[in-house]
Amino acid sequence: LHDRKQIHPNHRVHHSRRSSSSLYSLHLLRGGATEAATAVASSASTNKVISLLSPNKVLSSPASLFNALLSTLLLSKVGILVWNKIADGSSGAAPQTKKPAEVRALQLRFLPVFYLLRCADWLQGPYFYEVYASKTFGGIPATIQLISYLFLTGFASTALFGPFVGRYSDVKGRKRGTLLYTVLYALGAMSTKSALLGMLLLGRVMSGIGTSLLFSAPEAWLVGEAQKTGAEAYLGETFGLAYAGDSIVAILAGQLAGLAASNRGPTGPFELSTMFLFLGAILAAFSWKENVAGGNEDENGEKATIRDAFQMIQSDSKIALVGAVQSLFEAAMYIFVLQWPPAMSKAIGRMFG
Repeated sequence: LHDRKQIHPNHRVHHSRRSSSSLYSLHLLRGGATEAATAVASSASTNKVISLLSPNKVLSSPASLFNALLSTLLLSKVGILVWNKIADGSSGAAPQTKKPAEVRALQLRFLPVFYLLRCADWLQGPYFYEVYASKTFGGIPATIQLISYLFLTGFASTALFGPFVGRYSDVKGRKRGTLLYTVLYALGAMSTKSALLGMLLLGRVMSGIGTSLLFSAPEAWLVGEAQKTGAEAYLGETFGLAYAGDSIVAILAGQLAGLAASNRGPTGPFELSTMFLFLGAILAAFSWKENVAGGNEDENGEKATIRDAFQMIQSDSKIALVGAVQSLFEAAMYIFVLQWPPAMSKAIGRMFG
């Protein structure tokens, strides 16, 4: 016994079992069956939590590290919400007024469609680089330069056609613009199945136009409906709910995209995206009423044009500054989107092998 390494593993297991059994029997003899069961269950739960939170377990794979960080963020968020609730109760804050029925109805019509359409967009984002990197042209794998050109095609499409599709939505209807987005984005998603460079470029053009519609038509529809129903005072709350929920949708979309890619390859997330686009289009088609822009006529009764919009920007430097700030932010984000996948792959390879 002086050398514990020579004890057979089974002896240690049997000894451990006899010790646990003796401890449990001692509890029973003392009339503490319930306390004994609770103690054993509590000990097992504590050991399980400790094992899950151990550094070796957390750093065992990229998925476990992600889950640990996500759980920490969620617990922190819950703690902040609880703290704010307690603080509001102790400070004697005035009770909130009841939300009007028309506002709740508008939010119920807008938010599900918004979340579905945004989910479709989030599903595609993480796998654009991978799906293009998996292509070969003339027996030569796609290079980073070619992938950059494909990305640039989508961005250029958004810049060139954005003002015109925004104008189209205002004139023909924001609901129609939203439905057109689902069609164009679905076609762009399905183009990733092709091995033809021309088809991939055409798909990026359609996706770029669709992106312009996604970031204009649904929100313009909401503002138009709020003006009709007198719910303008709740627009801030509605947009807050939309983009707070959008963060959760992005996390869920990332998980769904990973599952789709593991089962269907790099085009899997794009295939799944079309399902969310279809569901969003169905909801918008049957629950949204059409609205168009109003009050765009000048003193002569003529409709405002894109030229008038440029003149408005030139006349107010604040509008130009807002546009410059947004353009710089978008430029930084698009550079990140292009460079992030290969950088992450290298980092994961160095850390996890």
